[in-house]
Amino acid sequence: MTPAALSDLIAAMPLAALAIDGAERIVAPNRQARRLLGQAIEGRHFVTMLRQPALIDAIEGVLRDGTRREAPYLGNDGAQDTAFRVTCRAVPQMRLVLVCFSDITREEQAGQMRRDFVANVSHELRTPLTALMGFIETLRGPARNDAAARDRFLDIMEGEAGRMNRLVGDLLSLSRVEDDERVRPRTRIDLIETLTAVLRTLAPLAQEAKVTLDADLGTPPVWMTGDADQVMQVFTNLIENAIKYGGSGGRVTLDLVRTDRDPALRAPGVRVHVIDYGPGIDAVHLPRLTERFYRADSHRSRALGGTGLGLAIVKHIVNRHRGRLHVQSEPGQGARFTVVLPTDPGPDQTAS
Repeated sequence: MTPAALSDLIAAMPLAALAIDGAERIVAPNRQARRLLGQAIEGRHFVTMLRQPALIDAIEGVLRDGTRREAPYLGNDGAQDTAFRVTCRAVPQMRLVLVCFSDITREEQAGQMRRDFVANVSHELRTPLTALMGFIETLRGPARNDAAARDRFLDIMEGEAGRMNRLVGDLLSLSRVEDDERVRPRTRIDLIETLTAVLRTLAPLAQEAKVTLDADLGTPPVWMTGDADQVMQVFTNLIENAIKYGGSGGRVTLDLVRTDRDPALRAPGVRVHVIDYGPGIDAVHLPRLTERFYRADSHRSRALGGTGLGLAIVKHIVNRHRGRLHVQSEPGQGARFTVVLPTDPGPDQTAS
């Protein structure tokens, strides 16, 4: 094969690829390889350009005995760290080693997310479990015959057990909505009816917190294709959060605005605003609010029974419904959570 034919062959590969000749020089790097390693790599000794010991060892091994080898390669594309699985194969007839870089950045990120998730769950469960074990030990010892201490400790233990139960419930809920996220709902529901049910359910909580729930939903119905239980879960989470974390303002507002063409959806839609007038959220926290276990105020969230999963669940449900979630807040100015959802024509219009 001529050098020109080799260059054409490697250029046609979908992966970053290059060859190394018997003089250990880089030949015929394709466009992706130049973008990854540098534009001036052709003709250079591979050790000076690749530099990472595991990959250098793999290439030297193939040059030595012709046996296929793999090695990792770590880089950075200017926006994030990247990871590659590099395959090194001998081409005996041409006395070359073909080196191909397979991008596994997303796989590595997914793996890291799983590890972080397990670590967070372990931490969230360990804290109440440690408290429970401590109180059990105390009840078996010094507080065995102290009725007042026993009752106090049992109340605390009940609270910690409830916290674990809420966490497990939210974990199961998150798992279900993630499984369902790629499956579009098919049921036609009236969004106003669903919101009215949510307000009715949360009225006792608002009354206990001395928070007024103001709702401006307009005239029913507002038809959409959705999972009624999941849509109810979205607004239950958002309104409950507004009552718990923004209730110091004494009022939570729920507004529904319809539009024939929503700019975020480029289609008919509805915007539901959940607004509180409490302490607000610092802007530094806003981009991360929907991450699992992320809390803008972790101490206050745990004290109020939060698991750190509620907004992650909201995000996945909204995504499943092809909607959008927007958050606006400033310290001291309360918070506004806006859910944008596509709407459908009513049953009569559809039939016609």
